[in-house]
Amino acid sequence: MPKHEITAADIMAMEDYAKVRKARRGQVTELKKNRRVHIGPDATIYFESFATIWHQIHEMLYIEHGGAAQIAAEIDAYNPLIPGGLELVATLMFEIDDEDRRAAFLAGLGGVEETVTISINGETIRGIPEADVERTNADGKASSIQFIHFPFKAPQIEAFKTAGAEAILAIGHDKYAHMAKLPENIRAALAGDFD
Repeated sequence: MPKHEITAADIMAMEDYAKVRKARRGQVTELKKNRRVHIGPDATIYFESFATIWHQIHEMLYIEHGGAAQIAAEIDAYNPLIPGGLELVATLMFEIDDEDRRAAFLAGLGGVEETVTISINGETIRGIPEADVERTNADGKASSIQFIHFPFKAPQIEAFKTAGAEAILAIGHDKYAHMAKLPENIRAALAGDFD
């Protein structure tokens, strides 16, 4: 059964993490290959897990050198992104290198976080944006990074876990409407996030 929460006991001492950092980064890179889906030309969804968030917290602690005082804040910030057993959790990123194009694109994308869905065998699960901060500002500009929870019901989980099940990830915004079928290797990896 997957773990759903990181505690201070899960955090390595930074001198120990430094010794295994390169190997851990390689492991997470491999793990993420089965947790990444491109939707249209500019969006990528990365499905989070205990392992990806564990790695992210350690990287933040390693890079920022905040010491023990930083640990609780990082755990509090990132724990909500670990799937809770009845959900999938994803980071949606709009990746546009050209700064002017990115600004113009995001300016018209307000509310995009409300339009992300997963359909499993024709039944739709609506994504719920992480409520930590507002991701669309008052002018209707969207953030380039969105955090989305997909709460499943028990029958939907069973359907998702079924080998060969058709799972479709979609963004339904008026200015960015794209879909992607989850490849079987990704569907199978994500099925392990459920209890």
